[in-house]
Amino acid sequence: MGFFNLIISIFKKSPKIHYAKSQTVDLIELKRNPYYIVASVELGNTTTKAIITGTNMDNGTTYLISKNVKMTRDVRAPKKGEKVFGKTLWGVELTKEAVSEMVKDVLIGALNNRNLTIDDLHFVVRSTGVTAGFASPDEISNMIIALADGCLKAGIPPSKMAPAMTKNQLPKPFDKYTLMDKIIFDGAVTGIIPPTGKEVVANEMEGELVTAGIKVGAKWTDVDFRNPCMSIDFGTTLAGRITNDKKPYANVVGNLCGLAGAIADAIVRGSGLVNENNGAVLDIKKENGKINKEIAENYAKEAHKYIKICEVPKNVERFGTVPVNPESAENAGTVLIGCDVGENGSHIPKLEEIGKKVMDESNTPTLLYTLDIVSAEVTKKLVHLANQKDLITEKTAIGITGRAGITGNKPKLIIEKLGELNIWEKPEENIVFVEDGLALGASVMARCMNCLGTPKNPIGGNRGDKCILGERRKWQKQRGMIK
Repeated sequence: MGFFNLIISIFKKSPKIHYAKSQTVDLIELKRNPYYIVASVELGNTTTKAIITGTNMDNGTTYLISKNVKMTRDVRAPKKGEKVFGKTLWGVELTKEAVSEMVKDVLIGALNNRNLTIDDLHFVVRSTGVTAGFASPDEISNMIIALADGCLKAGIPPSKMAPAMTKNQLPKPFDKYTLMDKIIFDGAVTGIIPPTGKEVVANEMEGELVTAGIKVGAKWTDVDFRNPCMSIDFGTTLAGRITNDKKPYANVVGNLCGLAGAIADAIVRGSGLVNENNGAVLDIKKENGKINKEIAENYAKEAHKYIKICEVPKNVERFGTVPVNPESAENAGTVLIGCDVGENGSHIPKLEEIGKKVMDESNTPTLLYTLDIVSAEVTKKLVHLANQKDLITEKTAIGITGRAGITGNKPKLIIEKLGELNIWEKPEENIVFVEDGLALGASVMARCMNCLGTPKNPIGGNRGDKCILGERRKWQKQRGMIK
């Protein structure tokens, strides 16, 4: 590097990172103003969470109230007579009874953390990321039933898990905030119509929720994350959507699937820092030490020899271990983009070997930085492919959530790598990182189902544009859905 280039690199301004960390609200404020309180209950491959959020219906801002997280691997073992209906990505066996107990405990824990009761909740949304280890739609149905059963055991009445049919069924004072007298809920969440026909990918609901959640979280930043947009959820498995800018409702033109956080987990399982069978990056205790960037970059590059990012082939039923339906995607006009390690995780042992090599040559901070580079490169390849397929343009906003996409040095590295694609003049102004995207999405889903909109602070419609309420009314009238 020349002397002047060295000077430039030293004084080069780091890109601004738009990071939406969950904002909290105190209980006094919660009781004083009209907050619509929603619990998101999610059972994932690595963690099971209950996150409670509240949305101020006067301004549309959503806050974090409480969170309770457990490791899914700690779900109790099947008892005699219980039927195992599926497994997590890492082989943890699941029964309806064990899952419902875990869900009950995590939800009650979230309530108790802030001295809340069931009566304080207005709605509960259930979701699961544990689809990678499933073999059939029946298994996924069993999981949904188990989640509902757990909520019922916690004391949640069925009425708080289904949308109101009339304005009068909404609790006071939210009946005055609903738009039911103007529009109906037609399935569109934050101005996006889901793909028609058979389910395109097993974690379709996850993609819907995180897209909506990033739209809400982005309100804490300067990034207008509305349509057209691309959401990327780096949970254990990959989820997300790509939308166009059609109005009043955008179409889903792309879906993401495959492995994400599982890649990082595989690398650390070979490091000796976590349990080699069920350990995760979340188990690593941070240590001080100098990062050897050269070692990190070399091993991140080696890891990507085994990571495959491509359009999902038309002849497969799984990609990155996740059940997919490429034919249905094609019929719906949706491109499936996937991330795999070998074929359905066949090269995961290779990543474990890389984790061992990094620790043999360096330290924990270098290992974690290796993971940051790997995730940033995955992001770059996903966005690059979407751009090649004409699914995104310079008008598209990119939203990232999930533990393997927003922690450590990942945001900075992701902005730098996306800048290399030359899609945006100022990439940092079009990229947002959001904490707890899925839970925030649950809060939006609940409100959309009950037509609880905030036209003054819209989350539907296009970037830089106004609320689409009027256009939705016109669209529904033309189809005879409303008078």
